[in-house]
Order: sequence, then structure tokens, then C-alpha cells
Amino acid sequence: MEANHVEVRHLTKQDMQELQNACADVYHIDKLNTWDEYAIDTLLSRFPDGQICVCVDGKVVGCALSLIIDYAKFGDDHTYNEITSNMTFTKHDPDGDVLYGIEVFIHPDYRGLRLARRLYVARKELCENLNLRSIMAGGRMPNYSKFADQFTAKQYITKVKEKEIYDPVLSFQLANDFFVRKLLKNYLAGDVESMEYATLLEWPNIYYTRSVKLINAPKTEVRIGLVQWQMRSMADLNDLYEQIEFFVDAVSDYESDFILFPELFNAPLMAQFHHLNIPETIRKLADYTIPIRDKFIEFAITYNINIITGSMPYVVDDKLYNSGFLCRRDGTWERYDKLHVTPSEKRNWIMTGGDKIEVFDTDCGKVGIMICYDVEFPEYVRLLADQGMNILFVPFLTDTQNGYTRVRHCAMARAIENECYVAIAGAVGNLARVNNMDIQYAQSALFTPSDFAFPTTGIKAEATPNSEMSLIVDVNLDLLKALHNHGSVHAMKDRRHDLYSLKRIDKQ
Repeated sequence: MEANHVEVRHLTKQDMQELQNACADVYHIDKLNTWDEYAIDTLLSRFPDGQICVCVDGKVVGCALSLIIDYAKFGDDHTYNEITSNMTFTKHDPDGDVLYGIEVFIHPDYRGLRLARRLYVARKELCENLNLRSIMAGGRMPNYSKFADQFTAKQYITKVKEKEIYDPVLSFQLANDFFVRKLLKNYLAGDVESMEYATLLEWPNIYYTRSVKLINAPKTEVRIGLVQWQMRSMADLNDLYEQIEFFVDAVSDYESDFILFPELFNAPLMAQFHHLNIPETIRKLADYTIPIRDKFIEFAITYNINIITGSMPYVVDDKLYNSGFLCRRDGTWERYDKLHVTPSEKRNWIMTGGDKIEVFDTDCGKVGIMICYDVEFPEYVRLLADQGMNILFVPFLTDTQNGYTRVRHCAMARAIENECYVAIAGAVGNLARVNNMDIQYAQSALFTPSDFAFPTTGIKAEATPNSEMSLIVDVNLDLLKALHNHGSVHAMKDRRHDLYSLKRIDKQ
């Protein structure tokens, strides 16, 4: 094949048809021909700089597609579907350390022009410019099926290395300075030519400079303080502030990273509005929310601790929400809302549910926060887990033990099925002259996944039921990484995306 002009450039959406045509001529096995418009569009939206194509005389005839991953989250034992998140590419991590090659091909009619070498040069340049430590990929062995009755997969790799056998993929990779790090089994489902084997290949970036953080490095050990709050009569805001500061001061003395308060912990202030009807009472309480938030921000800075404020009634555009605030110790803050309001909240308080599904970045990694009833909806938590949440905080308020049991057991289930820590904190005691908030039941706790590295009960720590106290617990985030890759089961990875899916609806 002659060529007048060869260009290597970034892939665009306008190249889709030519790319699909080339892909169809490369992969005669339908299961491997997966690059449809949706997959390419998703990939381009997540990491456009990593998608490279080669054009001959203006026609796209090949490509090299890549993701950035945090390799520690996968380890050497992984599959193609795990890396690509079943072609959704949600595990692409701009802060990762490895450029992972998920595809390289050249149209058969254009082989012999050394176009793949050009793509590899461009990919290596990308790796160096992004200061990533290496390029890694799972390499097919498309000629292995012809020799499977003569050699094991390991023997076949050795024969290719010694140039006794030619393999169009492995031979090329070895010639381009990649080395075989490991033999992978069941790597790419449907790859009958490779007998579903693959080589884990690596090209180390010799220019990589590890940027070591001497301060503010990501934490692996995180200390959490849970406040089991006693509902008591309070004359004014100063009484409330005094009690809040007592707990913040006490928990921060133990160098805790987070402190969690319960849902609607400021309900005692409603007593002064006892003469009003119930909807008016809760809206009067909402008048205090901004001043209380500002006081929490002040405490977060003063005591060097991230504060999750439980929740308070909050009015926006005349709509009443059940809201709380993540007040970081650097002075920044964000609001979160209860998405699922209970029947009594709708009926008695005319409360509205929020509409944001998001995780929050902190100096201790990504956290999720949801309020009480929200934890009884597994879809909500799974969407947060898919965004990288490691710790879920659940402030709650339950009047009876029945209500508490729902929150507790759902929180424990969420920890297991999403392979994360779940912290719950509630209020205890009784409130006179406060309608709809007169009795409380709680046992605050921290729950873990259920595997060998964690408590056999899935309970890391729990408070004494119905007693005011604080609970201080340490959690190890590295244990979650190990669980994701080497646990007895893989609840996050083993979902049947071929049978069902879960997605959020973006509201315009």
C-alpha cells in the first residue's frame, strides 16, 4: 500500500465512521468489535488527549486508545472489563500513575507502513508529557490458538521471546521495548484466538519523576468522631453553640479527621415556637441554619477538623429542604440535601427532596453524605460508590427502635455491597414542647465490609444505645483497595452489566 501523506493526531468524533470501518476489518470476532459510537463518544468525553489515530491520505486507518488509572486499585490480576469498567471508562483517573493501553489496531490494507510504530511513539510521548510512571496493557496473543496443543501459554511466550514463533501482537510489543510482567488468564472474554490469555505488558517511563508530597499527602489512616447527641432544652443559640463546641473540642483533641453530628440536632430550638403550627415551627427553625453553618465553619478552622453538620431545615426559593454542610478544615464548605424525604416530613413539614448525587473531595479522600432515610435506597449509594467514595456518613434521627433498625441494617448492607465504610450518628433523649420531635432512639456506629481484613460482624465500633457520648474510630483506606482487588467476593466488579445497568439522570 502506497501512501502520500501520513498524519498522527488526536481522534475526534468526526472520525467515528472511518474508525468503525477499520475496526470491522480488523476484528472478525464480533465480541471483540466493540468500538461503537457510544463507546468512542464516552471515551473522548473522559480523556480526549489519550485517544490517538493515524491517517493515511486523510483517511483514519488505525488508532491507539488509552486511559489513566491508579494502578494500585487494580494490581497485576485484572481483566479488560475491570480496566474499562465494561466500556463505561468510569475508572479513568486523571490523578492516576499509569497510562493503560486499551486498544491498538491498524487496518489490514495499511500494514507494512509501520503505522503502529508511529502510534506507539505518540503514546510514549504522551506518557512522558503527563509524567506517568509507565504504559501498561493487556496484550492479546492471537496466534496462540494455533499452538495451544503443543505449548502452554507460558511456553508460548518464551518461544515468541526467543523468536522461534511469531505473534503479531506480542512480537511487536517486545520489539517496542515492552516487557512481559505477567501472564493473565481470562483477560478478554470472547478472545478465542488467544484462548482468553493475555500478557501483562509494561513500558517504564525513564523520565518519570515521582512528586513526593512532604505535607498534605493523601491519608490512609482516617480517624472519625461520631456524636451521639442528647436532645435537651436550650434557651438560645449560645446554648447550642456551647454544646457543639464541647464535642468538636473533645473529638479534635484526639486529632480526628472528621466529626459527624446527627440529623436535625438543633431541634431543641423549636420549643420557643411551640405556639405555632408545625409547618411554621420548622420554618422558624430554618432561620437559624445559616448562623449555625457559619459557626461550624469557624469551629472547623479553629479546631482543624472536617465537620459534617448533620442536618438542619433550610429554605431556598421558598422550598424547605433537610440540608447539611461539609465544613472542611481549610475553611471551604459544601451543602448536601436529603434526597428522599419521609412521608411524615412531606405531610407535616411540607419538605422537598434535593436532586444532587455527588461525592465530596476531602483531605482524606472522597466521601459521601446522605441523611437518614436516604440510606434505605441502595441505588443512591451505589452511584456514589461508582464515583470513588470510600467513606459514607449518615446522620440520622429516628424516634423508635423500629426506625433505627431500618437505618442500621440498611447502613450495614451498604457497607458490604459497596465495599466502603459507613458511619452513622443519631440523637437520643426526649424533647418537651416540640411537636413531631418528642422522642429519639439511637445507637451510633461505624460499619465495615465483611471480609477477612475487617471485623467478622462488620461492626468496627458502636455506641451505648440511648446514651449521650462520642465514639472515636480509626479506619484504614488501604484495606478497601485490597478488598476491591483481592477480596473473597467482588461485589463492585461482578455486576452483570450485560443484564442490567444503573445510571443517574442529569437534570438540566
